[in-house]
Amino acid sequence: MGFLQTTGFSALFAQGPEFAIKTIIMLAIACVLLYLAIAKKFEPLLLLPIAFGMLLSNLPMFANSSAIMMHPEFFNGKEIDFGQVLHSGGLLDLLYLGVKLGIYPPLIFLGIGCMTDFGPLIANPKSILLGAAAQFGVFFTFIGALVLTAIFPEIGFGVREAGSIGIIGGADGPTAIYVTKSLAPTLLPAIAVAAYSYMALIPVIQPPIMKLMTTKKSRAIVMEQLRPVSRTEKILFPVVVTLVVALIIPDAVTLVGCLMLGNLMKESGVCDRLVKTAQNELMNIITIFLGVTVGATATADTFLTFGTLSIVLLGLIAFAFSTAGGLLLGNIMCWLTKGKVNPLIGSAGVSAVPMAARVSQMVGQKENPSNFLLMHAMGPNVAGVIGSAVAAGVFLSMFTNI
Repeated sequence: MGFLQTTGFSALFAQGPEFAIKTIIMLAIACVLLYLAIAKKFEPLLLLPIAFGMLLSNLPMFANSSAIMMHPEFFNGKEIDFGQVLHSGGLLDLLYLGVKLGIYPPLIFLGIGCMTDFGPLIANPKSILLGAAAQFGVFFTFIGALVLTAIFPEIGFGVREAGSIGIIGGADGPTAIYVTKSLAPTLLPAIAVAAYSYMALIPVIQPPIMKLMTTKKSRAIVMEQLRPVSRTEKILFPVVVTLVVALIIPDAVTLVGCLMLGNLMKESGVCDRLVKTAQNELMNIITIFLGVTVGATATADTFLTFGTLSIVLLGLIAFAFSTAGGLLLGNIMCWLTKGKVNPLIGSAGVSAVPMAARVSQMVGQKENPSNFLLMHAMGPNVAGVIGSAVAAGVFLSMFTNI
């Protein structure tokens, strides 16, 4: 009898029907996300760990069970009780410190920098304007979240929460996590799941918007080949960007600095061992830790709320308007250059590298099979990575101390 009373079946039904229903719903959501990651291959490297982390943290257990690996309540306050985490925490509590202390996202940016070629952006500096325009959805949704709270006060989104939700529009999961862990940690599960889900759904979400905002003729425009970029330019670029960002928005340096450090190691050609480690072993380890622990924070109490549904909806709006902002400027540049710029590359201004650039290539090639937009789209795409990090720095500098 003592053994039976410690089983998950006993825990599921002993704590009331409401607990049982919520637990079953969360386990079902976790299984759906696992299906999307495995069967549909939607961003599987992150969606699968997030889904399984959600599964682990919602397994039916009694509150005092030593088998519980994650205690989200340990991290709800502004200050972390490290003694409590180290003494009573489970495996995922210890790993989650890397999220809470802001360690994992910059390390992922280090790996991204090692895998990124900024050559298309350097060859066509105007691309950075498209990356900036694609951050429109971030600030539009920031305002939208505040308006929604004014209409439905029970949601309770303040400027900190609105900033965290808006950053979903940057289509950059690590940046969204980095901002949210500082501004609105209780929203982290919903924002992380929304951010990575929409990143995975880029091939589904973006093409209808792209076709709506461009003409058949403009989608078929063939752009001139980009000029060659020298090694000196590629080495100077990360140094200059780091200095400029540090002087203007110091709060963005953690992310941008790690991104540029990784890129400098790659372009210098003298750190091959470090580049390979950052690209592979380090990136893979951090991805597992980040995904599982973020997913584990998505418990029924924090996830099954009206606020979560609002975040999912606002995240979609943010992503759609970011795509539209890039396309709008792409159309303007097409008109100013008398048809030399294909506006489709504007949609790649969101920072989902390289998926957004591939979608631009795919849509453009459907209209003109001989059209190759990938390298042109990579310019706005990598600019979007910098842009989302800068937007994050703006929110952190404005709202961290509020």
